[in-house]
Amino acid sequence: MPRSTSSVPGPDAGHTLLSALTHAPPHESHLPEFVEGEARRIEAFLRQGIASSVHLRKPTATFSELEALVRAIPADLHSRLVVHDHFDLATQYGLQGVHLNRRNPLPPAGWQGSVSRSCHSLAEVAEWKGRCTYVSLSPIFDSISKQGYPSAFTPEVLGQARVEGIIDHRVLALGGVTFRRLPLVEAMGFGGAMILGDAWR
Repeated sequence: MPRSTSSVPGPDAGHTLLSALTHAPPHESHLPEFVEGEARRIEAFLRQGIASSVHLRKPTATFSELEALVRAIPADLHSRLVVHDHFDLATQYGLQGVHLNRRNPLPPAGWQGSVSRSCHSLAEVAEWKGRCTYVSLSPIFDSISKQGYPSAFTPEVLGQARVEGIIDHRVLALGGVTFRRLPLVEAMGFGGAMILGDAWR
């Protein structure tokens, strides 16, 4: 089943973020891009406080397909959605933010909402954190959704990154994060987490 991750714009120190990410990873191409009841599940994440926002990551979806999912989610929750593709939807529907990636390296012209980006090294975090509302760093733990995708950082490396101010409230942990691990994630100095596999079990 596709996954979800939640997050909120403009994270402040002391405000823990939680994100849900929708999309089966490339390694799981046998899973459908969209699943029945997905919009209802996303609504439940947000209404029940399970996630503060939801990232919609569906790289092979057409504009119309992704728009249909956005429209199926109640309009009062649109301000808590982040798209990884078809950024025009963010402007058209007043979404929370856009998530930069290789397919879409720049936000829309004049965009005033949140801007996030995935990072896979501490050097990337240092480069992009000041240019985004928040960034994610992965993989922090062994991945749940991607077999053979182990943690890339030792506790010592993450601890030093926190001391140096690289990891702070604008960096979200991604990769193998579960709800039970959230206290550990906070103790590591992250501002919150993006939960993928555990959110869709």
